[in-house]
Amino acid sequence: MIRSVSIRRQNGIALIMVLLAMALVVLLSSGMTREQSLRVFRASHLLAQQQGYSVALGAEEFAKQILFRDYEDDKDGDALADSPDEEWSQYAAILPLDDNGVIEVQVDDLSGRINLNDLVAADGSVDEVTRGRVERLLQIVEVSSISVDALIDWIDSNDEAISARGAEDGVYLLQDPSYRAANQYFTSVSELRLIDGMTGDDYWKLSPYVAALPVSGLGINVNMAPAPVIQALHEKLTQADAGAILEGIEEERFENVQDFLALSQFAGLGLKATGLGVRSYFFEVASRVTVDNRQVNLVSLLYRGPDGALDVVARDSGQKNRITKKPFTVSEDQ
Repeated sequence: MIRSVSIRRQNGIALIMVLLAMALVVLLSSGMTREQSLRVFRASHLLAQQQGYSVALGAEEFAKQILFRDYEDDKDGDALADSPDEEWSQYAAILPLDDNGVIEVQVDDLSGRINLNDLVAADGSVDEVTRGRVERLLQIVEVSSISVDALIDWIDSNDEAISARGAEDGVYLLQDPSYRAANQYFTSVSELRLIDGMTGDDYWKLSPYVAALPVSGLGINVNMAPAPVIQALHEKLTQADAGAILEGIEEERFENVQDFLALSQFAGLGLKATGLGVRSYFFEVASRVTVDNRQVNLVSLLYRGPDGALDVVARDSGQKNRITKKPFTVSEDQ
């Protein structure tokens, strides 16, 4: 009797051990399955991102072809000039993909803006023409949190503030976290957020009208300049003057700066052609690739040289919501 009870007890313990072993196997298998599923998801996501980025590079190449064709068309015409009535400036191109996806490409002109890097010449001197334009632009768009002197101090190579409204290392090292003035040209307009006193609201007011171009002295394309930039060309220009000039450009672009300066709005102002032009050299290409509800964004800075050749200066895959223009679907035969 005792032996029978002992045998049943041993059998019960063995059964429990088997059940525990099975539970452990199931638990380990479940964990391995989840880990494997996570790895598969990560790999598929990475592959999709890489494929999307490759497609975005193709969209960038498409934009380069559009801009080169624009150069060729202008070269065959009477003059090399760029204006808002050109298709690349008006629309965002939509290119359907075969596998349930779409590519959106938008080209934005940067030459109609004031180049912040024109504030300081290569020899370190302040460009007074650009300084005056930026000062007036700040007033026109109602930005009071920063001064043009703070912008100059951000660029110039010395550690001395240009005026009481300037800002050098002594100001920025007191910030939390602390940092130093760049003491070099702006590499991105977003650096304005670091300028002493700059607020978020003022940044969004100012950023559409300025650029951070790596080449200085190219001038503002007066055909592409928005109203605040045109008004900033001279202290006596009014908002109504700028609006009238823009209306005229919509009817017919300027083929040269001399015709622009001959406008009645500039009569008696003594406005010079310094820093003005009718050609665009720098562009931003915003590409958005959507496949299976996944998006890849790419913003490319392009330079178009005097011979029409296009080079990529920089790429940024961190910007979103850049496609804002009216869509235009491009067919395969275009």
